[in-house]
Amino acid sequence: MLSKINRIRKEKGLAYLPVAGFRRLKSKARISFWYNYFAVFKSRRTFTFQQKKYRYFYHKYNTTWVNERTVEIPIILDILKEFDGSILEVGNVLSHYFPVNHDVVDKYEKEEGVINADVTEISFSKKYDLIICISTLEHVGWDEDPEKRSTLNDGQKIVAAVNKLRTLLNPKGKIVFTVPVGYNPNLDTLLRSNGLRFDKLFCLIRISSDNRWVETAWKDIENAKFQSPFPFANGLVVGVIEG
Repeated sequence: MLSKINRIRKEKGLAYLPVAGFRRLKSKARISFWYNYFAVFKSRRTFTFQQKKYRYFYHKYNTTWVNERTVEIPIILDILKEFDGSILEVGNVLSHYFPVNHDVVDKYEKEEGVINADVTEISFSKKYDLIICISTLEHVGWDEDPEKRSTLNDGQKIVAAVNKLRTLLNPKGKIVFTVPVGYNPNLDTLLRSNGLRFDKLFCLIRISSDNRWVETAWKDIENAKFQSPFPFANGLVVGVIEG
């Protein structure tokens, strides 16, 4: 923390520090206000997915009340309850919300218990009964480098990543991906052509500015745009591969 403060002081001057501090406090206050609003007044709100009712998920981390995390997390948590076997998570997501005891692979997030490896280069001898990937696949080969912020534009890396995960799956196992439509055009093309060979594909569409979602057909979201008409994802795919 001190090193970060010193870096900012050197780059922008001593007078910038109180300004930055005020902005940080203001941002935290805003996030706390909206989190408490949704947690208190919207806590009983539900959506339906595959004939089951789920409560929307609200959390301060990543401000889930404004984006697709609000439906992704409940769906994935319900799937996790069905499995007693070995689990791999690709992309470190769930540990930001709950303690986890399954394996996690994330190329960039350097956290305790997280295996830092490129998904296409995983070399585990272990096999898994369930592999989950929450809003991570759309970054593969596209904007996966958070420091350079570069667009790699390599659609084949998505295919390679999915194929690699297939090799890590036990017989009768399952891989579940959640991905936003409209973020990565290469991924959108693969979804339209079933280039990832999902065995099942389910879809949700965002229908309101206060982040309500309903299940729908692929034809209703295949041309969905990211950030329009609402912030973040407006169409979401839940893709399943069965071993």
